[in-house]
Amino acid sequence: METRRLGATPFEITPIGLGCMQFSGPGLVARFYNPLAQDTISAVVAAARAGGINWFDTAEMYGRGHSERALTTALRAHGVAPGEVVVATKWAPLLRTAANIERTIETRLASLQGFPIDLHQIHMPVGSFSSRDRQVETMARLCQAGKIAAVGVSNFSARQMERASELLRSHGLALAANQVQISLLHRNIERDGVLDAARRLGITLIAYSPLKSGLLTGKFHDDRALARSLPWVRRLLGGFSDRQQSRTEPLINELRAIGRAYGVSAGQVALSWLITFYGDTVVAIPGASQPHHADQNAAAMQLRLTARELERIDEVSRAAGQ
Repeated sequence: METRRLGATPFEITPIGLGCMQFSGPGLVARFYNPLAQDTISAVVAAARAGGINWFDTAEMYGRGHSERALTTALRAHGVAPGEVVVATKWAPLLRTAANIERTIETRLASLQGFPIDLHQIHMPVGSFSSRDRQVETMARLCQAGKIAAVGVSNFSARQMERASELLRSHGLALAANQVQISLLHRNIERDGVLDAARRLGITLIAYSPLKSGLLTGKFHDDRALARSLPWVRRLLGGFSDRQQSRTEPLINELRAIGRAYGVSAGQVALSWLITFYGDTVVAIPGASQPHHADQNAAAMQLRLTARELERIDEVSRAAGQ
């Protein structure tokens, strides 16, 4: 299986990982996704591993540790030992100070049940009572103390990412990753300087919502009533409006047409485009609520689109107004 270096870390990760927001259980995330039983989570993780996926992204905010525990419970159930896969998690800065990062690190490790924190990320650049500089400095201390292996950020702008990288370099460390929204329907990294800065600094961009909450699979274009049945928060953030679906239909049709030639789905073509078009800089973490979702996501790593297909998808995506 092809792998890519995670920033300047020693970790080699597959171009597609598994996003674990769906493992959050009851709570805030249930407004986006229905809670999953542990046996379903275990089956999803097993399918991801069977497909070659070797890394998983979770977060404290995903059910206050529920996702972390569900993930590692599933890994252990399938005989995966700590160190055999890469695990990333995140600290939530909302209404907290930077000192909270150190105070909660043992809770994070306990929730991961013996699996190390290979990548610890600041979940967002806003909401903390402390400056971003202090948050990054605290992450650096944890890294130097051996509590975490690498430091990442999430939703940081190009300037914020560059500053975090500069601070870490002053400690002899490197910023490994910036997790941001990237998909055929969200290409802001090309315009806001994030892609250019990441390439210049050797930082990996981790694409969340790479299928735009499922919109790029085409299933909601087939049945618009299905989109209307989604939780309203997911409909709003995912852009599940009749207008959006009409505007993006040509893109879905193009993804389907290319997919038919390879015997794959529109969503798999969209994922393959994402991890190919930007080179090694971008990796993706689609979620999965059923084992076959994880299986299809993993299989997208085997799809090799031609240069012309990549260009055609790019053209149609831009025509859709993205």
